[in-house]
Formats: sequence, structure tokens, C-alpha cells
Amino acid sequence: MVKIRDNMRLLIQSIVSIFTNGYIEGFVNGTIYRGKLKQLCVPGLNCYSCPGALGSCPIGSLQAVIGDRQYKFTFYITGFLMVVGSVLGRFVCGWLCPFGLVQDLLHKIPFVKKIRNVKFHNYLRYLKYIILLIFVIILPLFVVDIIGQGDPTFCKYICPAGTLEGGVPLVLSNDAFKDAIGFLYAWKMSILIITIILSIIIYRPFCKYICPLGAIYSVFNGISMYQYRVNYSKCIECHKCTKVCKMNIEPFKTPNHLECIRCGDCKKVCPTNAITSGFKSVDTQDKKYDLSKI
Repeated sequence: MVKIRDNMRLLIQSIVSIFTNGYIEGFVNGTIYRGKLKQLCVPGLNCYSCPGALGSCPIGSLQAVIGDRQYKFTFYITGFLMVVGSVLGRFVCGWLCPFGLVQDLLHKIPFVKKIRNVKFHNYLRYLKYIILLIFVIILPLFVVDIIGQGDPTFCKYICPAGTLEGGVPLVLSNDAFKDAIGFLYAWKMSILIITIILSIIIYRPFCKYICPLGAIYSVFNGISMYQYRVNYSKCIECHKCTKVCKMNIEPFKTPNHLECIRCGDCKKVCPTNAITSGFKSVDTQDKKYDLSKI
């Protein structure tokens, strides 16, 4: 029972990944599901072109609308991101994202030396916001072809999740795709290989520094309905939560930090059970630390 509880996050991540990529026929025939479910977004980063994908990636969908020559403001996708973010924040990153699961599993692979503290981490973590602004919004909107159509720039030139979930399976199962392999595919494969290697050495480098979806959800962490709370009458400031946090934050000071993916490791190691989580109002939290300064 204890073992099941300790691996609950991994179990839920796996179930969500299998459920959102349950189109078995796609993997068998090398095709992409195009049914009605594809009109709906899934919460995590899950490539539209994955042969098993039953829903659409919110970042890919956002770019598709922004880059369309008949662009109209996307109330559905924007509303979807706002609702999910305001309810869960980056809980999605920690529990519901298939590519987050991939990185978690890669980091479990033994390596000579794991890097916990990346140099310039506090600056690099802002890179994902720059990528969101430039590659997801500005370039698809303003860099267009002769008919006014923009490219899904992030998906096309950067996203390693799309390469792993869509590009690799489709190329392996379709001879026509194999014949069409060129520089762009080699470039995307290089990014994927680098991401895999870094994920073994560093915990979730894509989530920390690159992912535009994580950037969107992070701004909701401090106001989302699902919150982490610290009871400072119980907290003894032993710093055990800080030592165990793989996202490099201090949970006892900023439990709803922009980088927190709500993995729950801090709650597990707290000797006084001072850290809790749930859908209660954050106004009941002891304001010993200024949580806005994150």
C-alpha cells in the first residue's frame, strides 16, 4: 500500500498518457487520428501528429489559429488555457503531461553525476517565456508566406515532444516519410537527442527552460484554485523540502512558486506535516513570507 502511494504520481502520469494516446490503429498503420475528439485540447504537451493522439496539443492549436491567414481570436483555446491554469496551475506539468512523464523516466536512468544546480538557472528559467512570446505568438503571427499563412514555429523548429511522439513513429512506419527526410528532420532529431541526454543529467530541463505551455500555466500558480500551503506554526525550517525539491525552489518560503509543478515531494519529506495542498482558499495561509516575490 505504501509503495502504491509513493508511486501514485507515476501511475497517474502513465494512465493519462495512455488514455490521451489511445488510438492504437494509428501506431499499427502509421496514421493520425482525425476524428471529432481531435477538436478538443488535452491539458499537457501532447503532439497532434502522434499516431495515438486522441486530442490536440494546446500550444499546437494556439499556433495553428494564430498563423492561419483567416486569423480570428481563439476564444476556445485561450479560454481552455485560462480555465485549466486557474484551476490547477502547473499541477498539469507534474501530473498530466506525457512529455513530463518522459523526462521523469529519463532522469531515473543512472548517470555518473547528476546536475542539481544549473549555472544561471535563475536567468535561464525565463527563457521559456521568451520562447512563448517569440516562437508561439510573434513569429506565427507576423512571419507569413505569400498567401498570409504563418508557420507553427515552435512545433516546426523546436518542440522535441513533437519529434518524439509524432515525427519518429510516423517516419518509422511510412516509407514516404523516410524518403522525405531532410535538414529539418535532422535538426529536430538533434534537439530531441540533446533533450534526452540533458533529461538524464538534469531534472526536467525542457520544463524548466523551454516549455511555453509550462510558462502559461506558471503564471496561474499563485492564484489557481489548487494551492500548496505552509502552516508556519508547524514549520521548523529544517530545509528538507528545499533539499528534495528538483525544481530548485524553497517550498517552505514560496509553496506556489512559478516553477512548482506540484509533484508532492516536499510534502512527503516534511517531518511536521506543515506542507499541505488542496482546493481551499490560500487566504488561510500564514503570511510569514511574501509569496509574491518569486
